[in-house]
Amino acid sequence: MSEAILLVSFGGPEGHDDVIPFLENVLRGRNVPRERMMEVAQHYHHFGGVSPINQQNRALLFALRDLLAKSGPNLPVYWGNRNWHPMLPDTMAQMQADGITKAYAFVTSAFSSYSGCRQYRENIAAAGPGPEVLKLRVYYNHPGFIETMIDNVKAKLAIAPDAELIFTAHSIPMSMADSCKYVAQLQEASRLVAAAVGKPFQLAFQSRSGPPTQPWLEPDINDVLSDISASAVIVVPIGFVSDHMEVIHDLDTEARQTAELRGIQFLRAATAGCDPRFVAMIRELVLERMGQTAQRALGTFGPSHDVCPLDCCPAPARR
Repeated sequence: MSEAILLVSFGGPEGHDDVIPFLENVLRGRNVPRERMMEVAQHYHHFGGVSPINQQNRALLFALRDLLAKSGPNLPVYWGNRNWHPMLPDTMAQMQADGITKAYAFVTSAFSSYSGCRQYRENIAAAGPGPEVLKLRVYYNHPGFIETMIDNVKAKLAIAPDAELIFTAHSIPMSMADSCKYVAQLQEASRLVAAAVGKPFQLAFQSRSGPPTQPWLEPDINDVLSDISASAVIVVPIGFVSDHMEVIHDLDTEARQTAELRGIQFLRAATAGCDPRFVAMIRELVLERMGQTAQRALGTFGPSHDVCPLDCCPAPARR
C-alpha cells in the first residue's frame, strides 16, 4: 500500500481574472446577493486580485515536506483546494496516477462545522476516483495549535500589556451553528489561550456573507469595537490558521479602521501559519491516525473523534 498526506484547503484567486470565477465557485448554491459578491470581489482587487492563502499553503506544504524528510514518516504530500487551483479532483487524479492508495487528509480548518469539516469530506468524496482518504481529526485544542497561539498573543501583550483580548472567527448561519460544536470549540480554544496569558476575553465573529434576513453568529467584531471602552485591543483570529483575505482585509483593514476611529490602539495577533509547532502537529496527527503515537489535547473536551458520525455537522437548510 502506498500512502500520502493530502493538504486540503479553501483556495483563493491568484490574479484579477480569477476573482469572479473563484467567488462563483464559493457561492454556488448559496443565497448570497450578487451585490455582496461584487463587494467581496473588491476586497480581492484591492490586493491585486491575489488571496494570500495559496502562497501560505505552499509555504505550509514545503515546511511539512522538510519536517517529514528529517523526521519521517517518508510520505509524499499533495495539495488540493475546494474552490480554486489546485482543485481537489485534479489532485485526486494525480495521486491515483502516482499509485497512492491511502491518503491522510489535513484540512486547514481547526473547528467542527458543516463548512469547516463535513463539506470538505463531501468535496473529497465527490472529487472522483482516487485513493482512500482518511480525514485527520479537528485540532482546535491540540497543543501544537494552542501553544502557538498563546505565544502569538504574548508577543502583542508585550506591546500593550493592558489591552483587552477579542478572539474572532468566521461567522456562520445560526442554522449551521445549532447543529455542530463550532461555538463551543471556539470558546474552549479562546479560553485556553486567554487563561495561559492571564487575561479575560470575549469572542466575536466576522466576515458574514448571507442575506440580512438570515440569522448568523454575532456579535460582529466591528460592533464590539464600536461599543468597547478599552484603550487598546488585541484581536486574535483564533478561527483561522493563516493570514488569508478575511484576516488581512476584514481585520487588518476594516476592524482596524473601526478601532482607530474611536481612538483605540489596535493590535492583531498572528495566526499559526508555519510555526514549527503547528507543522509538527500535522505530522503528529498523521502518526496518531496510523496508530504510532497517542492522541493529545488540552482542556476539558479531549481529542475529537477520528471518524465522523453519520449525523455529524449536517448541512444547514438553504434559504
